[in-house]
Amino acid sequence: MVNITINNKEIQVPADFTILQAAETLNIKIPTLCHLDLHNIKMVNKVASCRACVVEVEGRRNLAPACSTPVYEGMKIKTDTIRSIKARRTMVELLISDHPKDCLVCLKNQECELQKISADLGIKQVHYEGEMSLFPVDMSSKAIYRDSSKCILCRRCETMCNEVQTVHALSGLDRGFDTVVGPAFHAPLGETVCTFCGQCVAVCPTGALVEIDNVSKVWNELADKSKTVVVQVAPAVRVAIGELFGLEPGAVVTGKMVTALKNLGFSYVFDTNFAADLTIMEEAHEMINRIQNNKKLPILTSCCPAWVKFFEHQFPDLLDIPSSCKSPHEMFGAITKHYFAKKMNIDPKDVVVVSVMPCVAKKYEAERPELEYGGVKDVDVVITTRELGRMIKEAGMNFLMLEDSEYDNPLGESSGAAQIFGTTGGVIEAALRTAAVQLTGGAIDKIDYNEVRGMEGLREATVEIGDLKLNIAIANGLGNARTLLENIRKGKSNYHAIEIMACPGGCIGGGGQPYHHGDLEILKERAKGVYAIDQSQSIRMSHENPYIQDLYKEFLGEPGGEMAHKLLHTKYFEREK
Repeated sequence: MVNITINNKEIQVPADFTILQAAETLNIKIPTLCHLDLHNIKMVNKVASCRACVVEVEGRRNLAPACSTPVYEGMKIKTDTIRSIKARRTMVELLISDHPKDCLVCLKNQECELQKISADLGIKQVHYEGEMSLFPVDMSSKAIYRDSSKCILCRRCETMCNEVQTVHALSGLDRGFDTVVGPAFHAPLGETVCTFCGQCVAVCPTGALVEIDNVSKVWNELADKSKTVVVQVAPAVRVAIGELFGLEPGAVVTGKMVTALKNLGFSYVFDTNFAADLTIMEEAHEMINRIQNNKKLPILTSCCPAWVKFFEHQFPDLLDIPSSCKSPHEMFGAITKHYFAKKMNIDPKDVVVVSVMPCVAKKYEAERPELEYGGVKDVDVVITTRELGRMIKEAGMNFLMLEDSEYDNPLGESSGAAQIFGTTGGVIEAALRTAAVQLTGGAIDKIDYNEVRGMEGLREATVEIGDLKLNIAIANGLGNARTLLENIRKGKSNYHAIEIMACPGGCIGGGGQPYHHGDLEILKERAKGVYAIDQSQSIRMSHENPYIQDLYKEFLGEPGGEMAHKLLHTKYFEREK
């Protein structure tokens, strides 16, 4: 511990604290912009590139950036001097001078931190004239919209991509006034190792990185009366979308959300959870088959498209380990167009499937050419939680005053196991519930597998099912996934099954969710909402869903069967590093 003084107040703080952290203990607010503190993974962006947090330190001639300057014994700091305040204003004005004058990001998502800090500093006029970036907008990925003219070189995205996710798709390029953050050699993002996880989007303070907006596509499809437009909603959406309308994180607003979707004009409002139950039927069958027949282990879950693209680039020698199951929303699209459409006497080509996802990578996934059957794409359009929020606002609905509605059937019924897909550990727990019944012939003593739950980025558990002990590993965040896969590659692991999700906390922390700014408490509240829905369900195991049982009887045959493989399974490809 060290003794320091801030604004004439003496305090004692840990020796590894920065000035910013020390000030926070006194509830002193120092403005920050490039600073990125991800509490859940104990990582801080320390590039101090924006200088919006400068303070005075006794004995130091130059102002010090509070976010990256370590404290020391006897240090005396002033955070509220006229010199500091004027310097902060100047630095932010310089950042704004290079920013588009017609930027609408603050109107689109109300999360532009540059606009907010400008207001907080009382900036009403910019005294400098900068130059706009000459780099074109990059939409090559079909998932992430990159506009370098809005980039302030805070390097948050670079830190997230390289240090946290270990993807290494972004870095600083060129020098001086030509400096920009982007892929090496200015390559289009869609031609790189980028996984489109969207965590760069989640931390960008200015909207230089956002999801590609598919809202207009959805409006156009809804206006086409020759089409049957079906919408499905992922489990993590219903515990987060309320935040866009002033509710607390984790608030469960399923009924209002369904009503809003029906009011928007969708022909049918279904639940991705139905397909999550279907995923468990296939994935649990695959896991049991591998365990009982001494086939390749561990089996890795394959629900996350960002994680799938990560191992295609980074670990092509392990392509035979992940489950071959499609992600739930892609399974849903296939079943909608080749089962539901047939039941309703609709040509599959006249069915439009819209997915509402917490994930940016799902946009890319829907465009993968192998995710189709009979020349018909599984999913046509993907929008994020934020985009659905914008649609509801565009339509002029008072979301909080909407009455509750139920999902349509037969693709709207689901189990509690499907709901927990939305959080880290949920997929493997759902699979364990069904696998336990099948392995023991129904002699189970529990449904909840608390040992696989938690928010740690990397964790292990041993689950006992009858006489069998299953070694399980769970990772959220691609950096943690890399650690697991490198151990597998080296033969160090002894796992039967591994769940991996690309985003912090799983889908609840997806790149398309309301911004959480690395706040672990927000993710914890969303997870609580997910588990609360599970606990409230009368059916809590995927194989007990009666509509899933009917689907296999009427159409699919049996899990792992010929038709199931045609519609519900996929293959992976080696991609360039």
